[in-house]
Amino acid sequence: MNAPLKIAMPAEAAEAPKGYKLLIDGKHVDARDGRTIARNSPGHGFTVSHYAQAGEAEVEAAVLAAHRAFETGPWPRMKAAERAAILLKAADLIGGRLEEIARLDALESGKPIAQARGEIGGAVDIWRYAASLARTLHGETYANLGDAMLGVVLREPIGVVSIITPWNFPFLIVSQKLPFALAAGCTAVVKPSEMTSASTFVLGDILMQAGLPAGVVNILAGLGTDVGAPMVSHPLVEMVSFTGSTRVGKMTMASAAQSLKKVSMELGGKNGQIVFQDADLEAAADAAVFGGFFNAGECCNAGSRLIVHEAIADDFLSTVKALTARVTVGDPLDDQTKVGAMISSDHLAKVAGYVAAAATEGSSIYSGGKQLASNIGQYLDPTIIRGVTEDMAIAREEVFGPVLSVLTFESIEKALHIANNTPYGLSAGVWSASIDTCMSVARGVRSGTVWVNTFMEGYPELPFGGYKQSGLGRELGKRAVEDYTEEKTIQFHRGQRTGWWVG
Repeated sequence: MNAPLKIAMPAEAAEAPKGYKLLIDGKHVDARDGRTIARNSPGHGFTVSHYAQAGEAEVEAAVLAAHRAFETGPWPRMKAAERAAILLKAADLIGGRLEEIARLDALESGKPIAQARGEIGGAVDIWRYAASLARTLHGETYANLGDAMLGVVLREPIGVVSIITPWNFPFLIVSQKLPFALAAGCTAVVKPSEMTSASTFVLGDILMQAGLPAGVVNILAGLGTDVGAPMVSHPLVEMVSFTGSTRVGKMTMASAAQSLKKVSMELGGKNGQIVFQDADLEAAADAAVFGGFFNAGECCNAGSRLIVHEAIADDFLSTVKALTARVTVGDPLDDQTKVGAMISSDHLAKVAGYVAAAATEGSSIYSGGKQLASNIGQYLDPTIIRGVTEDMAIAREEVFGPVLSVLTFESIEKALHIANNTPYGLSAGVWSASIDTCMSVARGVRSGTVWVNTFMEGYPELPFGGYKQSGLGRELGKRAVEDYTEEKTIQFHRGQRTGWWVG
């Protein structure tokens, strides 16, 4: 073990935990059976918050509220400009509470506070972008069907949407889904992770303050079996938007298929950064460290595989190792921290198990690999593993921790083979001064996003999603609102119809 980390207890530790009730039909309510969930801070060890714990009865009430709001309420019937105004008001209110929300996410998830602030700022931008799409959503008109016919294609809101989000980016990921559903005129039932629900409940308060009608958004805390599963199977739910593991995604898809619900899923990733000899190696090394260890590697987009040309591997990895040694691991509430706490002790043990298994399979721990003792939290040293081969679990499976696996190649064909030799296809990166090389890799990698001479940048204007077992559909981008709509074709006939079938 390294020297123990000394984590200071924040002021919140001396206060009573924050309590959050369920949001159903515009009202804050307790669970009918009185159950609650307590959330302990993974970085500080004290109880941060507790939530009313929903079950099937609360799912039923929330879905019925969303259904009523859709069938008879004003939201789907508002002018787009009116919906956009409420979304913009919500964005302003989020910005006004940025520090509060960031601190909640940092305390509940263990992520660094500086990073959390960036995520909430990014969420504000997404809400504003969704508001702009509300006003630009449109149908189509076909006047080329003959003088007597006019074809009109409408986009109508799909209905009640179940939105299920994970623990690693609590506020950011719900902001990649909910504002677009609302912009389309849908209503929603939202289930955040039971480990990081607080900031989503704050969002619920913000939406009511912004003027969202009752029942349009309902928020439930609870377990996947008790809440997530019935949210997916409920007959009044028309669409499911899910972010989480591929394993649970498959279960979600199977359940939704029983009633042919529309599904949108962003799942796992095993993303590679490919580094060629002619790259800006200093920038590539920094991106390798960022891609591997950002959010403690608890990120579907993590660049968890570093695929390096064998001619530069030793020198390049020496630079990566030196940069890794400068990464600050520790207190999530310290502005200088780059890598905070792992989400739970069980998850820490799982990630450490991958590292131990890789060592027994013939690879070597080049840097890190140790659990960091702490007086109050759970932390893992950023880890680099060399000598990894494509058949190893750590090269194929999503580890979801601060672990960077290194593979080498001698040709562009081999690099592409390594990059694609995984069940996932979420993202990839390529580093080279050659536009031909970059284009060949970008076109050859089977991934939803490819970064060229940069890594893990995001913009609301660009769609995000994966190939293969990384998911279905796309979030963000100009078509994000369209995903929450159905197309309806209307055909108008002018004048007296001729050519009767039965004359």
